[in-house]
Amino acid sequence: MEISPNPLGNRFRSYLPVIIDIETAGFNAKKNPLLEIAAVIVEPDDQGLLQLTETHACNVVPFNGSDLDEAALKFTGIDPYHPFRMAIDEKEALSKIFKPVKVAIKRNECTRAILVGHNPAFDINFLNAAIERTQIKRSPFHPFSSFDTATLGGLAYGQTVLAKVAKAAELEWDSDKAHSAIYDAEQTARLFCMIVNRWKELEDFEKSQQI
Repeated sequence: MEISPNPLGNRFRSYLPVIIDIETAGFNAKKNPLLEIAAVIVEPDDQGLLQLTETHACNVVPFNGSDLDEAALKFTGIDPYHPFRMAIDEKEALSKIFKPVKVAIKRNECTRAILVGHNPAFDINFLNAAIERTQIKRSPFHPFSSFDTATLGGLAYGQTVLAKVAKAAELEWDSDKAHSAIYDAEQTARLFCMIVNRWKELEDFEKSQQI
């Protein structure tokens, strides 16, 4: 296992930030199924600046007895039963996502992952509901704490809608790709890295002025 050159164990109270985006067939985490999940791992480079290092994603088969909201499906454009989705069941999907996250936690000398999302209450509710349904015993994620890029975006750029924050941060934004779990997770990860790195650069500048 390769060790990170600047492990994050001391940066976020021993938590490893992992950006999660989930696409669903509705807003009720107990009744509506998870359809897509993407996780982006971010780690420091040689200068200690955060960068995207890994992306993991799965398309997910709706769980038995779930309700599919047609309005939600129309909004995301997802056909849950399209044969080319190569979807897998929830338990397999979560295991596939959790495995590299656990490796990254060890690599960065952290104790647990913390979910980073844009308005993450939605994602963490669906993630926890899926964990409960699949009876996974050891989730790498903190069960209720999270980092919110909507709040951070409001602080750093004066915007809270992901597309508007991205544009304010001069990140590219492709509306045709939005509401794909991979695209939204990676753009959210880039935004998170920009804000954290901006803060670090300000801290480094202040320290240099004190010398």
